[in-house]
Amino acid sequence: MSILIAFLSLAIERILGYPDWLFRAVGHPVTWFGRLIAFLDLRLNRDTDSDALRRRRGVQALLVIVLVPAAIAFIVQILLWQVFPAGMIITAILASSLLSQKSLTEHVEAVADSLDTGGLALGRIAVARIVGRDPEKLDHAGVSRAAIESLAENFSDGIVAPAFWTGVCGLAGGVAYKAANTADSMIGHRTPHHEAFGRAAALFDDWINLPASRLTALLIVAAAFLVDGADPRNAWQAVRRDAKKHRSPNAGWPEAAMAGALGLALAGPRSYGGVIVEDAYMGEGGRREADSTDIRRALKLYQIADYLLIALFGLLSAVVIYLDVLISQ
Repeated sequence: MSILIAFLSLAIERILGYPDWLFRAVGHPVTWFGRLIAFLDLRLNRDTDSDALRRRRGVQALLVIVLVPAAIAFIVQILLWQVFPAGMIITAILASSLLSQKSLTEHVEAVADSLDTGGLALGRIAVARIVGRDPEKLDHAGVSRAAIESLAENFSDGIVAPAFWTGVCGLAGGVAYKAANTADSMIGHRTPHHEAFGRAAALFDDWINLPASRLTALLIVAAAFLVDGADPRNAWQAVRRDAKKHRSPNAGWPEAAMAGALGLALAGPRSYGGVIVEDAYMGEGGRREADSTDIRRALKLYQIADYLLIALFGLLSAVVIYLDVLISQ
């Protein structure tokens, strides 16, 4: 029934999102994981320790970060199913908090709106909320490309991956993924303070995102068949040609698919904290000049791909239920 939980959670979050009043009242799972990660980072990651010791402690911290929330989620799911007749629905509501379909749309749309109403200055402010690169170095096209790249990557990391692992292992799987992904975003950086301690978190995040990144690329290619002006053939070619060139083993797949579908060239050299990061182009040969219209085209492509994801889990749920009925007869 894990697949059914994933399907229900996707449908619930797509409609309701994560209410602001709930965030103000109790926070969000990411903020809870963040407190645990920050505590372990403070206690275990000392600059005076050797890199070997910090790597070992990073592994220990990762085990705590992943296993403790997952164990709690597993117990909660078992208790809900045993105590409440609607335990599966409640579990799906809890799992929906691990997804970001609605908020991703809102944040990326805000960049397009800001560019249209306030120009480059407001666009930089809006895009700085969703990307880590230096916004002051971005021109109008750079802001637009950054928003589209973030949309593609976060579709994989923030939606497809947690849904996938929820479908595989239930609420515990989704929670474990989200905790690990949060750890990577907080300590999985190649900085003097975190390179050794966060190495395990970064590698583990790469591994667990492998299936979702590939699935995301396929969803975007499939969505391109259904969106006017999108090019599914070019999207597929860009994935095959460019995805493996990205410095990340996963981010290149959805970015290349999005770039190819829209005829853009995404990624390439970017500035983070004043340091230029050299990266290959996704959708090589496409346009570098992008604007708010391209952001909105990317959003339409993402929304169709997201509906395809929900439909896929719905179909898988129906198949599982049908097989379960056949076996029980």
